[in-house]
Amino acid sequence: MSTINITPFTDVLLVLLIIFIILASVTKEPKMPDAKNKERVNPSQIVVLINEKSEIQIGPSIVTVQGAKDAFQALQDQTGHKFKSVIIKADPKANYGTVLQVMDAAKQADLTDFGLANHIEGTPQGQNS
Repeated sequence: MSTINITPFTDVLLVLLIIFIILASVTKEPKMPDAKNKERVNPSQIVVLINEKSEIQIGPSIVTVQGAKDAFQALQDQTGHKFKSVIIKADPKANYGTVLQVMDAAKQADLTDFGLANHIEGTPQGQNS
């Protein structure tokens, strides 16, 4: 009596399932979390705005991710390197990787304290801090 051995077939299916699970978790970008705080962030002279299209505004100028380090360095040179803090106001729909790249560029320009601004509970929606 002959039978079909399905063990190799099952092994291949399980390996493919594991590969698809890993790829699905890697390809999804994490959503920016909704944060609720009761305190305002400390004031800073350097404010970074990141909109829903992941466009970066550092001070008065709009820059690319690659130009962020130069913009931070220029602001540091203008202020005599007296500031160490940056406030980042990112839209919840902004690319999470863009926020991390901006933070890395700020660190390279010797800005080490970060404030991530969000909506403060109990204030009108238009006021961010």
